[in-house]
Amino acid sequence: LPAWALYAAACGTAATGLWVIAHECGHGAFSESRLVNDGVGFLLHSAMLVPYFAWQRTHALHHSNTNHMERGQTHVPKVAGQGSKREGIYRNMEKDKFAWYNAVIHLVLGWPAYLLAGESAGPAYAPTGHFWPHEPVGAREIDTFPGQWKHKVLLADAGVAAALCLLAYWASQAGVMTVFALYGGPYLVVNAWLVTITWLQHTHHDLHHFGQRDFTWVKGAFSTVDRDWGWLLDVLHHRITTTHVAHHVCERIPHYHAVRATEALRKAFPELCLRDDTPLLDALLGTARACVLVEPLPGTADTYH
Repeated sequence: LPAWALYAAACGTAATGLWVIAHECGHGAFSESRLVNDGVGFLLHSAMLVPYFAWQRTHALHHSNTNHMERGQTHVPKVAGQGSKREGIYRNMEKDKFAWYNAVIHLVLGWPAYLLAGESAGPAYAPTGHFWPHEPVGAREIDTFPGQWKHKVLLADAGVAAALCLLAYWASQAGVMTVFALYGGPYLVVNAWLVTITWLQHTHHDLHHFGQRDFTWVKGAFSTVDRDWGWLLDVLHHRITTTHVAHHVCERIPHYHAVRATEALRKAFPELCLRDDTPLLDALLGTARACVLVEPLPGTADTYH
């Protein structure tokens, strides 16, 4: 069992780099050809049970509404004093225990909950997830999948269904435990990395979150933090954690130009480019312990910290 756990950790950590390539495809940054971008992104994401086109749409919404309290797509915080379930657990659990509880819930359940029900998205979106493109009329402020996106969502569903069929056939030939050991373990590790990266890039005690009156795209783009967890992870994950501010300023920059773009951005706007090199586990548990709720920032219309 320890050997298989080590395999899952190593394989899943490396495979996260493939996920990052698919992420670049979704932005049109992998190739000058839209067909190549969508073809590679569709194949890679389908293989990892991600509905590529549905994710492509919600991720574009994430970039256009970063750290927006209503229209943000991921890790939108709860406001203290509003009686949320999360706040109740936070108030009633010892803080170190809560940090581990919060981290495990995020890393194990966070990604499937987001795909299936849009968990952690803002209240402007209906909780329909990424597999069903139709929402009740007037259900929310934003139609997540308008027009042709509805057909694209179904195409993405077909890609995931095909991958599941291949996994089922493999299991029928080699056994369920073989498939879980070789695919399931790394799959869970990839999911954990996705949540870790996204959560810690957009949650920090120095970052602000904005309501509609105070939000601007520029404020949202710079409400991101670069984190350095060592050269190996940086290489395997194509610099996604160390160059994320630049990525939000211009998502069409490919990863092999992101370091140079980051250096230029930090030189031009040093006071806006946040960087935190706290070691990974300390950063994860610190965020899980302390960055749970937000409060209104005094002297602002609707900015939170």
